[in-house]
Amino acid sequence: MTQTPATKQTISQPIYVIVSLDVEEEGLFSGRYAASDCGVRNVALLPQLAPLTQDLGFPLTLFCAHTVFASSEARPHLAWMRDNCQAEIAAHLHHWSTPPLLSCEEDPVQTDEAPTRTDQLPRELLRQRLRTLLDIGHDFQGAPLTSFRMGRWDLKSSVRPLLAEEGITFDSSVCPLRIFRGGPDHFLAPTTPYWIKNAPGLLESPVTQLPLHPFLARAWYQLTHKNPMADSFHFWGALSPNPVWHSQAVMRAATKMLLRRGGKVLSLFWHSSEMLPGGSPNIPDKAAADALYKKIYNYLNWLRENYNVKGVTAAQLRAMAPSLNFGLRPEGAGDW
Repeated sequence: MTQTPATKQTISQPIYVIVSLDVEEEGLFSGRYAASDCGVRNVALLPQLAPLTQDLGFPLTLFCAHTVFASSEARPHLAWMRDNCQAEIAAHLHHWSTPPLLSCEEDPVQTDEAPTRTDQLPRELLRQRLRTLLDIGHDFQGAPLTSFRMGRWDLKSSVRPLLAEEGITFDSSVCPLRIFRGGPDHFLAPTTPYWIKNAPGLLESPVTQLPLHPFLARAWYQLTHKNPMADSFHFWGALSPNPVWHSQAVMRAATKMLLRRGGKVLSLFWHSSEMLPGGSPNIPDKAAADALYKKIYNYLNWLRENYNVKGVTAAQLRAMAPSLNFGLRPEGAGDW
């Protein structure tokens, strides 16, 4: 039975909830990584999310790719979300479609194959592409963008200091319980945000994904982290509030587990292209897109009615971080 606000659980400190979207071009779920002529029709659907803020009180953090900022059709929809729904405009680097773009001979990323991993790109080229993204975001916003998420979760430890050097103070590029073949190992990352010692001022705030039991996760990692089986764990051994990955029942169970384990921050996300019918294999038609929105709305409404929650953007959490006593990165293997 759903609790009423009168019987809402009382917690001295609220749970801070970040609701974010990766706002990006279409086609990525087909395995294509086009460098140009990228469609961004999905951005026009963002205003449909206004009730999440206006009715429920959860402002959105919109991690936007260069293709979105560069689109004269997409920019008015971003501006509407910012001006009418208090959405934060943040940065999302798809380096394969962010200038400077080189010829195919110079830059193997200019193909439809999986892009070169960010830690394998020449550091100066990666810096230039990050700077291009931040510059066009500044042009749109009239102020620097300070929150960031790397495309494809492709952030290894060696790349993170570059973010701080370029003015980023909040990062959400870590997805716990995942190991990406040829890419970062985020498996043992905690859910609680933490400060990065070799990137001064940078708060790392992973998306929320919890193991059914910490011992199970550690045992699986020790047994499998050097073989391709490792990344299967999140299919069967993890709970999260991420609406495309899990049912509403699992989202609620993840919330309760986070609270039992003393979590302060709950972070859920999805992709803007998952709002577009046919935009991903999980959203084949309008009925599926409508069902996704209903699931998100109902979950956030349940959260608001049953717990002491405060919706915040990434930048708002970063501003209050010193008072929340987040620690330095815990000891542990991996690229987080």
